[in-house]
Amino acid sequence: MKITWLWMAVCAALAAAFCAAQSTSATALVVNLDKAKWTREAKDPPGSESVVLREDAQTGGLELLVSYAAGHVFAPHSHESNERILLIEGRLSVGDKFLDPGGYAFLPAKEVQRMTCVSKTRCRFYVAWDGNPRSRATN
Repeated sequence: MKITWLWMAVCAALAAAFCAAQSTSATALVVNLDKAKWTREAKDPPGSESVVLREDAQTGGLELLVSYAAGHVFAPHSHESNERILLIEGRLSVGDKFLDPGGYAFLPAKEVQRMTCVSKTRCRFYVAWDGNPRSRATN
């Protein structure tokens, strides 16, 4: 199999995302999409679900796999911590740019985020915050 620059970039981004959130656990964690336990909370938008991968009790950092329905529009918001996204499936607009599968986004803390799942299929992505991701609604 030929390794392209895109896959090298995806691997580097994923490695950076995993390393960025420091772990206090010495236990390895391996999760495959087909075996992950997807859940939906009452406050979640219709068609959405998530898998909590890891929480860091020391920093408040959080790592999730999330899935949103096609056409889902995220209300403008910001977070108290830096956010990293690695798109697995679908197409996600982030501001005036687009992420396709394998695409990576770094969203600085307190920056207003405007995102939409613009694909005709669901958007599924890995998301990580390096501290508590407290969200604030913005206009």
